Amino acid sequence: MLKVFICGGSGYTGSELLRILALHDEVEITGVTSEKSAGIAVSELFPAFFVYKDLKFEPLQIENIKHRADLYFLALPHGKSQEIGAFLFDTGARVIDLSADFRIKDVRTYETWYKISHFYPTLLQEAVYGLPELYREKIKTARLVANPGCYPTSVILPLYPFLKKELIDPETIVVDSKSGVSGAGKKAEIALNYCEVNEDFKAYNVAKHRHTPEIEQELSFAYGKNIKIDFTTHLLPLNRGILSTIYAKLNKNLNTKEALEVLMEQYKDEPFVKIMEEGHIPSIKYTKGTNYCFIGVIVNQRTDRIILISTIDNLVKGASGQAVQNMNIMFGLDETKALTSLALSP
Repeated sequence: MLKVFICGGSGYTGSELLRILALHDEVEITGVTSEKSAGIAVSELFPAFFVYKDLKFEPLQIENIKHRADLYFLALPHGKSQEIGAFLFDTGARVIDLSADFRIKDVRTYETWYKISHFYPTLLQEAVYGLPELYREKIKTARLVANPGCYPTSVILPLYPFLKKELIDPETIVVDSKSGVSGAGKKAEIALNYCEVNEDFKAYNVAKHRHTPEIEQELSFAYGKNIKIDFTTHLLPLNRGILSTIYAKLNKNLNTKEALEVLMEQYKDEPFVKIMEEGHIPSIKYTKGTNYCFIGVIVNQRTDRIILISTIDNLVKGASGQAVQNMNIMFGLDETKALTSLALSP
């Protein structure tokens, strides 16, 4: 039985980890932390999780959590995972960090975009970016996995095969993404209140969203040269879900059928990437509660542009589901374990 510890179990991604792992018969959760809910049973905070009635939240005290698990999930705010991740790494444990603290390889880039110092730059090179469709072999032996962000997952997967084959002009990439409110995390901000979000739709962090350097880093690795993109995010009056619409100029004369063939060839063996048939594009409801990424494509031959549309659940494939997928890979388990029957009701 794989022993797992969750640091930060009362937020959206932490509770999603608890939901998914309740379905995993090869995992034992040995502890879960929460500062605000310390001492409270998990099933008291989340009544649906009665399977955890004997598990209580505890404060995150670094010396008290070591040697209690084979794997630690860090579902902590950006900047909070650095010290915990480094400490656990030094104890020999394996770690999956769901924050951005180990995703970006260049320490100055991280500090510029996140406005905080990084005190463990050597671990940035040690960490493996946890997108299984690109880095599965490295994830298998990784001791520290940097779980991707939600927006980056929805953007990198559609673009990757076209950049790898140099089928699009990287200087023309425009990404228009929309997310449900849970993408902002569980925090009390006026802008995220029900009355502020309901019946509204707005752009935010225009030209300065913190996921930009993560997306550019991975697209640059795929293309072999530095790439900069226009990336605009929008807030939807929904609980969960992401839809990204991506535009780029073609370098080669492709039609929609041929573009679909590029995607299907790249992802034909991937259990959690679903390519839509010609003439169909995905919606957010397709992925609600699941670990799937649905991708549709249309080539506008009038403008010689490719239009890629992808959807994911930001809390599952965009966070906790992908983290469990990485866990399965790291420990030689069935990659799809606990992840194939998670759809929520519309």
